Amino acid sequence: MTSSASPDAAAAAGLFPDNPTPGGRIAGMVFRPVATLEATRHDAEWRGVLMLTTGAALTIGVLVMQTAVGQQALVDQWERTAAALGYEVDAAGYARLENLGRYAALYAAGATLLIGPGLALVVTALLQAAFGRTRTVPFVLAFAAVVHAGVILSLRQVAVAMLAYARETTASAVSLGAWFSSLDASSPLSRALGFVDLFVVWWMVLLGIAAAMLYGRRRRNMVFGFLGLYVVFALMTAAAFAVAGAVT
Repeated sequence: MTSSASPDAAAAAGLFPDNPTPGGRIAGMVFRPVATLEATRHDAEWRGVLMLTTGAALTIGVLVMQTAVGQQALVDQWERTAAALGYEVDAAGYARLENLGRYAALYAAGATLLIGPGLALVVTALLQAAFGRTRTVPFVLAFAAVVHAGVILSLRQVAVAMLAYARETTASAVSLGAWFSSLDASSPLSRALGFVDLFVVWWMVLLGIAAAMLYGRRRRNMVFGFLGLYVVFALMTAAAFAVAGAVT
């Protein structure tokens, strides 16, 4: 999920580090992520990237959730989640969900802020706690790398919001489960695949590269370590939903 480009091609395409604007940095994370992450060690500007990506994701998400289609898709998502946990939503419960759906735009805005600035701060703190003892890295430097990697999560938010409006459902179109729709939806394998998001896998790869760069670790070990943690998390989440659905 990473790629490279020659310096001339990168300059022509406006990619970071040849183009240090927020747009160049964002494009660099998509088309030349390794070089872009390496360059953040010498130019740790993060404000423009965070503001632009958060603003774009927030704007698209709020616009979609202000529509009747977006609100209905969110209500249906809540109903599916309740069903997966073993709770049957009756007519009165569904009416309550529809009432909450009127605040879908606020829900989208809050989720964007949590996934953008909030998650970047938490991930940076965790990286510093886990690896900072072996190599001292200024917090701002680690935060800049995490913010740049987070470009992928912002792209995910934009893509998911637009797909939800186009498909009139928030059912994930970017998970591995969507690639294996023929599987029984209640099977453990289908549940596990449904929790493996392709954009999050991409983000995990970039986080592993960033952590290896920051803390002097082997890139392959860090990437596979991060991916392994994500797979374990997906399996545990799927198991928790299955147990909750069986017990309730």
